[in-house]
Amino acid sequence: MCRRPRNGAASWRERCSTSHSHHRRLCGTFGAKLSQLLCDDERFCLLIGGRSLAKAVAFASSLGGKAGKEPVVFDRNGDVYKQLSAVAPAVTVDASGPFQTMGGDTYRVPRACISLGIDYADLADSREFVRQIAELDAEARTAGVFVLSGLSSFPALSFAALDRLAQDFSRIDHVSSGIAPSPHADIGPNVIRAITSYAGKPVPILRNGISATGLGLIEWHRVTVAPPGCIPLKSGRFRLVDAPDLDLLPQRFEGLSSMFTGAATKPQSLQRLLAATAQLVRLKLLPSLMPFAPLMHRASKPLASGEHRGGMFVRASGSDRAGQPLEASWHLVAEGDDGPFVPVTGLEALIRKLANGNRPADGARSAAGEFPLEAFERCFERFAIHSGTRHVRPGEVDLPLYRRLPGSAWEQLPRAIAATHDTPEGGN
Repeated sequence: MCRRPRNGAASWRERCSTSHSHHRRLCGTFGAKLSQLLCDDERFCLLIGGRSLAKAVAFASSLGGKAGKEPVVFDRNGDVYKQLSAVAPAVTVDASGPFQTMGGDTYRVPRACISLGIDYADLADSREFVRQIAELDAEARTAGVFVLSGLSSFPALSFAALDRLAQDFSRIDHVSSGIAPSPHADIGPNVIRAITSYAGKPVPILRNGISATGLGLIEWHRVTVAPPGCIPLKSGRFRLVDAPDLDLLPQRFEGLSSMFTGAATKPQSLQRLLAATAQLVRLKLLPSLMPFAPLMHRASKPLASGEHRGGMFVRASGSDRAGQPLEASWHLVAEGDDGPFVPVTGLEALIRKLANGNRPADGARSAAGEFPLEAFERCFERFAIHSGTRHVRPGEVDLPLYRRLPGSAWEQLPRAIAATHDTPEGGN
C-alpha cells in the first residue's frame, strides 16, 4: 500500500520519480522533533505513530508545512508485523526507547521491517542494542534493506566529530566525549529510564590499554564545552554513561589506551541526587534506580534552573602526523530550545538523502561513521547551534591568551584585529 499527501497523486508521483515514496513511522519525544524538521518538505508523508491515537492526532494537527501527516496507532509491544503491513512505510524510524530495557524480542521492530522490505533506523543509545544489531546483517542484505542503529548524538554524531579530529592524528591513544543537556530541555521519561538502568552498576571501559570497569553516574570528568567564537558553557562534571561508543571505539582505533563517555545532568542538584542514589546501587542497598525513574522525571521540571543552553564535546589525544603530541577537541553549544533537535539531525540527514535518491548500503550495523560531520553541520544551520574544533600542540601553551582561546575561529578574524592580539602584551 502506498499512501500519499492530499495534494494530488500525479504531482506527488512526479516529485518522487527519482526516489521511493517516503513515509515515516515516528514515536516518542524525539520523533516529534524529527517530524518538525521534515514537515516543510512536500515529498514526505509523515506517519506519526504511538499508542494513543488522540495524542498522535493532536500533534499531527499542530504541525505546519507542506508534508502530508497521518496519525496512526502503533504499539511496539503488539503485532508489529501486522501494524507495519497496514501502513506500509518506506522507512521506519524508532525514536521511542528505552532501548536498554526492551522485553521479549528486543529486535522485533527491525526484524519485522526486514521481513516486509522496509528500511529502518533508530535513536538507540543502548550499548548492547547497538552492538548486537549486526546479528541481523545477513537478513537485511538478503532483503535489500538497511538497518541503522544509534543514529543519534551517540554514536553517529560523536563518531562524525571524531573522524574529523582523526584526520590530524597518526595515532589516537585517548578518547572522551560527553553531552550536557540544558536543564530546561524537555527530556522524556524514556531518557531517564535509560540512565537509571545502569546507575551505580559496572560499565566496561578501557584504562591504560586494559579492559576495566567503571561505575555508571559515579565516575566523572570535569570539562568546559567551548566552541571557538562562542560563549562557553560553565565547566561541569560529566558522569560515566554506558554508551555504544564504549564498544565501538576499540574497534575503530587499534591500540586505544583509554576511553570515557559522560553526561552532565543539570542542574547540579539533580546530578548530585543521581550520583548519591547511584552509590546506593553500588553498595547493593538498592537493586536498581529504575523504579525511581518516574519520580526523577517529575522532579526534573521543578529543579530546573540555570542558563537555557546545552552542549556536547568529543576529545582525542595522541600523536600528530609528525609523531608529535597532539590533543584535539570538538565542541558544540545549542541555545535555548534548539538542543533537543541535535539528536535527530542524523535522521534528518538520512531521510533527505533518501529523498534525493541516495541510499546507504544494505545491511544491519551501527550508525557510527555513517555520515560525515558536514551532514550534521548542514542541519545545524537553521538553529542557534555553534560548533568547532580546538587543537593543542607542544609550544602552543606559550602563545598569547587571546591567540589560544578562539581556537579555529582565530582564522576568521580580520587580519588587523588578529595582529593586535597576537602579542604577549595583547594576550597575557
